[in-house]
Amino acid sequence: MILHVARFAELTPTALYNILRLRVDVFVVEQECVYPDLDGLDLLDTTRHLWFAPPDEPDQPLAYLRLMSGPDGDRIGRVCTAATARGGGLAGRLMTAALGLATPPVRLNAQAYLTEFYRRHGFAADGPEFLDDGIPHVPMLRKA
Repeated sequence: MILHVARFAELTPTALYNILRLRVDVFVVEQECVYPDLDGLDLLDTTRHLWFAPPDEPDQPLAYLRLMSGPDGDRIGRVCTAATARGGGLAGRLMTAALGLATPPVRLNAQAYLTEFYRRHGFAADGPEFLDDGIPHVPMLRKA
């Protein structure tokens, strides 16, 4: 698998399409969560898109996340892995890559069942559990 990092303007149309399709497949179809995925944050110059893809299919993400930089640290979101690629450690490798690029502190809103995954990457709960589009989430923080 090859790691790709790109800002919106650097994405090929095919990569963008496949990234959005992966996010819809995971969050909207699989998790049955209807939400406004196109929130404008993908377009910002401060957002980097990270994904792993096979060497011969660079525009076909199998694991994806977006890393958004801000004045008070960075935020990770939209972490997802294609159903056919789960169990191989891609999400963990992707988190490690993102944290290598991130400016601490790093925040994210973890789906509650994934908090242990994020703890293994140095995150700790940073507030009470809340519902986001009907799914329990936990705000998490990784300090410097």
